[in-house]
Amino acid sequence: MNSFSQISRQIMPERIGAAFHLAVAEAWSFVGRTAPNPPVGCVLLDAQGDVLVVAAHHQAGSAHAERLAVEQARALGVVERIDTAVVTLEPCNHTGRTPPCTEALLSTPVKTVWIGCADPNPHVQGGGAARLEHEGITVNRLWQCMNAAATYARCRALLAPFAMRMTHGRPWVTVKQALDSKGSMVPPKGQKTFTTPASLRLAHTLRRVTDGIVTATGTVLADRPTLTVRHVEDHPERRRLLVVCGQEKHAPAEWLASVSAAFDVRFCPDIAQLPDILAQSDALWVLVEAGPTLLEALKTHNLWDDWLTIRQDASGQDHLAVSTQHDVTPLSLFPEWVRCAQEQVCFPVS
Repeated sequence: MNSFSQISRQIMPERIGAAFHLAVAEAWSFVGRTAPNPPVGCVLLDAQGDVLVVAAHHQAGSAHAERLAVEQARALGVVERIDTAVVTLEPCNHTGRTPPCTEALLSTPVKTVWIGCADPNPHVQGGGAARLEHEGITVNRLWQCMNAAATYARCRALLAPFAMRMTHGRPWVTVKQALDSKGSMVPPKGQKTFTTPASLRLAHTLRRVTDGIVTATGTVLADRPTLTVRHVEDHPERRRLLVVCGQEKHAPAEWLASVSAAFDVRFCPDIAQLPDILAQSDALWVLVEAGPTLLEALKTHNLWDDWLTIRQDASGQDHLAVSTQHDVTPLSLFPEWVRCAQEQVCFPVS
């Protein structure tokens, strides 16, 4: 009798799809903490397709997803039952701060490895898969399966910021813009926001999953924003990049001293310098929170990857709309998007 892992490479079995869903969800919980490494999830299955372990990479310098999954399987006493590994990203085959993930998998009786995305690093592309195949492991790739388009898109969405860094040398840039029912970004007098509590939580979740924030001196002078993660739990001891577009002399000293406790602050006097400043950081994904002047400049210089608009209607309900310059966006992994996957254009916050 064939094992579960020996099913045709052209069709993704239902349990493999379910395992990828678990792997992406586990990796998503650590997005915003792994830079400069990508977020990666790994699920280990037995010969019947039952889940043994679900793991993900937590942060740079710690075990990668595959190695952590194998370590957990050993601790649980199930390592000898491992038949199939499902990984959102091709396992690495080089030694960096941690040993190769291929070696961790090869230390088990694994027979089949399913890969969600090829490694976008041009220096190591295909190395992990080739190493596994050389050792007799069957390697299945989502992009070669006729029924895996949606699953493949989720893996690519998870990887998109890292892929941007690998291929273009800069982080993924998400713009968040809030508009009232009249199309204005200006909150009522005495308020810093006009969006609903649900939208506020979403905004802070965005801060949590990103590695840095881009703002402008105009926003600093108007709001003295802390730009920290609140309303949702942040990653522990997380320090992020903060790029302020404008002259440092225009930033209030007390505000600068305050944000410097939580951010590595950089000033960008010329918008044309922003790509280089971002490239010099380890950030994979940055969030733009600023006023209309900077947002217009980003549009003019085409310095954005996706654009989240929170628009309030006359009744006070917020609606989200996403524009992207790519065929995938990490914003698609937010539950608000998933609940309205049929539209993927505009949906209410509730």
